[in-house]
Amino acid sequence: MRLVHLDLKGAAPRVSYLEQVFPLLSRLGANGVLIEYEDMFPFKGELEILRSPYAYSEEDIERIQQLAELHKLEVVPLVQTFGHVEFILKHEKYQHLREVERFPNSFNPHVPDTLALLKSILAQVMEKHRRSTWIHIGADEVFHLGEGTDSKNWMSRNKGDVGTMFLKHIKEVLGFIATQYWGLRALMWDDMLRKISVGALQGPFLAKYAESGFEAVWFASAFKGTTGPAQSWPPLSYHLKNHLSWLKVMRALPRLAPLRCQGIVLTGWQRYDHYSVLCELLPVGIPSLAICLQTLVNGGFTEEMKRKVLDTLGFQSMQLEQSTCEGQGAFPGVEIYHMVEQVNGHLKESVLKALEEESAIKGWFSPYHRKRQFGNPRNMETFGSKVLKLHEDWESFVRDLRAHLERVYFPDTVEEWMEENVNPYLDQLRDLVRDYR
Repeated sequence: MRLVHLDLKGAAPRVSYLEQVFPLLSRLGANGVLIEYEDMFPFKGELEILRSPYAYSEEDIERIQQLAELHKLEVVPLVQTFGHVEFILKHEKYQHLREVERFPNSFNPHVPDTLALLKSILAQVMEKHRRSTWIHIGADEVFHLGEGTDSKNWMSRNKGDVGTMFLKHIKEVLGFIATQYWGLRALMWDDMLRKISVGALQGPFLAKYAESGFEAVWFASAFKGTTGPAQSWPPLSYHLKNHLSWLKVMRALPRLAPLRCQGIVLTGWQRYDHYSVLCELLPVGIPSLAICLQTLVNGGFTEEMKRKVLDTLGFQSMQLEQSTCEGQGAFPGVEIYHMVEQVNGHLKESVLKALEEESAIKGWFSPYHRKRQFGNPRNMETFGSKVLKLHEDWESFVRDLRAHLERVYFPDTVEEWMEENVNPYLDQLRDLVRDYR
């Protein structure tokens, strides 16, 4: 299986955009989507506090599954059950469930309310995913596990360690799933398993999975969201190399028979955690995703595969090392792709050039002049029309960009992306024009 990860803890797309994207995913070779809802799930009752103001409705969740089914994509919901639960533990109501009181990252596995809460969350999510045959329980990056008072006491009493404690909690979560949802298969990230030394899990991780009796493993690659928390443009060559490396691992796996690769998740992180800024938007990541999916489907990335990707996306050419695609493009969100490229490549540069390289501004319209509203009109006229034109062009561009973003995203995402990527530079130009006028 090839699952495309939709990380909805930031920049969750409108369902109308997913309606356009799902056919493309299927055409490129995906046969499933791993949906990390976080606060975009329509929790109800006691759990309603967890919902984002822009959370999907129950009808939206059903529509997403219908669209997936139409395009032969398996839906795998992801529910974090140990770490990365900031969207839960940030609320005062659940602060008593923190492993370390100061940090909202991870659950305290010793408080009975933790498992009770997780059962409620899992029950609500699975109630709306009756067609799913897989669930992902997260369980990665359980920061500060073992540092809480309850954990220290437990390890002292039971002569245990962090690894034993981690496995005990995971076993309880999986036990609930196995009891309540017969036949439902579970996935989890394995970084915490690789850190621990419990029984057969010591040593090289793939060999030890084979020795421990595992029959199948999954791998996780990335098409965006792994090269920096504030990254706004995916490096194509980097992500292609990541998938070529995983293909090498897959080809070597028969040596560990009967262990086999059951699937791969192409992760596309949208935030590093609930509190971090947005990284690459989904429309901006689609060329990278297309390259990565086709690499997995065909066992490599040849010139022929490159041409297929270009034809599918409506581009004429691409430069992998420069992470650029040339041509008009014809995929959902291509306007955002091109406009973000303009912001990345030209906005900051053009504003800084106007502010720092224009000698008339530096000499006769410095911060000192502007603060005291003191300047010679003769000198100001030498740069005024140029600055006003630059400002007018960028404001017009930004209005178009905002309109395209609003078709794909909810208002909170649009505001956040603009504040992080546009306003830091455009506001400097706006302030200059305001003072000039």
